[in-house]
Amino acid sequence: MVPGRCFDGKAWWPQALADLALLAVIVLFVLPAQAQEQSLDIPPMRFAVVRSNAPGCEPNCPEWISAEGTIAAGTPALLKRTLKTLGGRQLPVVVNSPGGNVDAALALGRMIRKAKLDIAVGVTVFSGCQPVAKNCSDNKGKGADYFGMAFDDGAMCNSACPLMFSGGIRRVVGDFAYLGVHQITTTYRREKLLYRTTYRIVNGKKKVINTKVVSRKNAGSYKTYEMSKAVEKTLSAYLREMGIGDGVLEMMKATPASDIRQIGLDDMTAMKLVTSRDAVDLLTSASLCAPQQPAANCREMPGSANDATPSAAATGRPRNVVPAGPETAKAGADMRFVVVRGSNPLCNPDCPEWISAEGAITSQTPQKLRQLLATLGNRRLPVVISSRGGDLAGALAAGRIIRERKLDVAVGRTDFVDCDPGAWNCLAKEGAYAGLSIDAGVECDTACALMLAGGARRLVGPQARLSLYPMGQKQMVKAYLEEMAIGPALFKAIAGRSVERQLEPDIMLKGGLTTGPQSVDALTGATICKAFPRPDNCRGLPPANAAAYAPAKL
Repeated sequence: MVPGRCFDGKAWWPQALADLALLAVIVLFVLPAQAQEQSLDIPPMRFAVVRSNAPGCEPNCPEWISAEGTIAAGTPALLKRTLKTLGGRQLPVVVNSPGGNVDAALALGRMIRKAKLDIAVGVTVFSGCQPVAKNCSDNKGKGADYFGMAFDDGAMCNSACPLMFSGGIRRVVGDFAYLGVHQITTTYRREKLLYRTTYRIVNGKKKVINTKVVSRKNAGSYKTYEMSKAVEKTLSAYLREMGIGDGVLEMMKATPASDIRQIGLDDMTAMKLVTSRDAVDLLTSASLCAPQQPAANCREMPGSANDATPSAAATGRPRNVVPAGPETAKAGADMRFVVVRGSNPLCNPDCPEWISAEGAITSQTPQKLRQLLATLGNRRLPVVISSRGGDLAGALAAGRIIRERKLDVAVGRTDFVDCDPGAWNCLAKEGAYAGLSIDAGVECDTACALMLAGGARRLVGPQARLSLYPMGQKQMVKAYLEEMAIGPALFKAIAGRSVERQLEPDIMLKGGLTTGPQSVDALTGATICKAFPRPDNCRGLPPANAAAYAPAKL
């Protein structure tokens, strides 16, 4: 008890004041709607303002906001901070994300719409300083913290990300990008709270002064994988607010949380999810800054015309990694075969090598593959393939060549270091181009899957996508699969589909299309040449060449 006194102007009298600690155990239910993640190890989304380092664009180059990573509860605050630094400049957003927190995605979409920003699905490849690096001075004095180029090849916007994407004024998803949706996963978390309540006894009655939580304990959680009516109502209202058709929500509801349904470009156009059939180039191409009428996201830096970002060879900085072929990353480009040597610093001087096979399969593909293999003699290099498909007969012939040479095949893409083989001045060193393999977001569709079937080992990693749909020449395809010792289950899976559909890993494995759950790293990873027995595709360089051919520091 603590004595207290009240004064009425006439007399003093004692009044009791109680400071009583009440321990009240209360269980609360916290219901954040959160989209299921496809990859739990992808870091939270970060934002970086990037200036194009496309050759010849200085002194007036386009700039954009790179948004990459998982959408978390704190992501909207980071975007708000980034927009504040721009002082009202309207830069497009280039997003690459597996999804994340739904409430945060809605907030991001509304912020993007309020700021009247355009958005594209794309990945930014940085030159010099990287957003994750600390105290980087590579770009010091050049007028921008980050330089790079944006590509749609391998970019993704999945799960909750399309909700963020919906906020853009202009919204584009290129042919080589991937936008997918699925059911919302709602996580219910329970907490046991311990309160301290302080109150005063006034005239025999309790008057609460304050209540304070003194401890929290996790009381468990559970998830539901079906959209609640409340969440459905919220998302429906949001999509209408953004001018998006009902089809997006219907696809989300119809796709299990454990799956991802890719929305085709035709469907995205019909649903008004995209505003045109363009790609990220529409918002980031150097041609936007032509002198006649430069775009709003162009910024001129006087005196920088001759100060374009110097090459890594001239400065001694780590070499730039660029995605495979702006020239070849077009839907109509024929498949190109290139011998690649891994450039990860962990492998030098004994690094894996592989054959990069990227582009559309045509009737000329088998001949091109034979020509390349002839230059290798008896060496057996795995094939890393990325293709939207193409000519059926060409795929079967190429698959037979692969089987004849007993080559392994994995779905993946090659990011070339320094330069792309399609450039006239890009030369191979020691018979191979330097590069890194990646399977995130890489596609192998229909005819490509038949070419994959020819491999001795056939790998499709969890981040790659393989799609099939019913093809003509059923008897020819069935006979080919039997020839490749692939059971009838896969053919039945193909024949039973009315539309193209991504195959799940267990179906591919049970059907015999893949020989294991590994990804392309099992054939091209930096450390495989240290294994015993040493893989056939490893090649050590003589000491004199090892230093000159030292891989980039990534």
